[in-house]
Amino acid sequence: MIKIGIPSKGRLRKDTLKVFSKKKLKILSERGERDLFGFIKGYKNIKITYLHAREIVERLGDGSLDIGFSGYDLLKESEINIQNKIIVKKRYNFGNATLVIAIPNDWIDVQTIADLEEIAFEFKDKKKSRIRVATKYPNLTREFLFSKGVTQFKLVKSLGATEIYPFTGSSEIITDITSTGETLKANNLRILKDGEILKSQACLMISKKNQKIKGLERILSKLSR
Repeated sequence: MIKIGIPSKGRLRKDTLKVFSKKKLKILSERGERDLFGFIKGYKNIKITYLHAREIVERLGDGSLDIGFSGYDLLKESEINIQNKIIVKKRYNFGNATLVIAIPNDWIDVQTIADLEEIAFEFKDKKKSRIRVATKYPNLTREFLFSKGVTQFKLVKSLGATEIYPFTGSSEIITDITSTGETLKANNLRILKDGEILKSQACLMISKKNQKIKGLERILSKLSR
């Protein structure tokens, strides 16, 4: 049985389903759109499971999924041991977004990462605290800031609308995924000039552990061409 993971909600789900539709692969389910499971007409050996996009990456890593559709950002945010167990077979032209560092508009003296580094040291010296960075991407954020020489910061886990954190006293700055930047602008935030962390898009991925499974290449050839 070949197990395929598809995002369970949002635009990523809709666009992924279009991939199947364009390839004449009809996905059916017993209980309609709310069903968490499905199958492809004419392919008795394939099981579809609808999961959160983050969980798809996890399940590919542990081998409980054979094929999965998720964001490149979520793959790169996962632990390195998981990344090493996954192969990206195709990148699609949807789900495009960029992970960025954004700061409040009134931080007029901060334009670049170098400026942020300077402010971070001032925070430590004057306020005896570190700049708080709210994010849903702690691994990518930490790696990026360290690579740029910014070390005096504290990560704050975002549980919802990250863009409001600086204005509720929960953080000073944020990192967030954005397609157009309009949501950030609407919330009085701006992206640092060199604050691009990662460009992302939807990807077709497979589990290294299961890449030799019978019938896998047949369905992959349809989905990836």
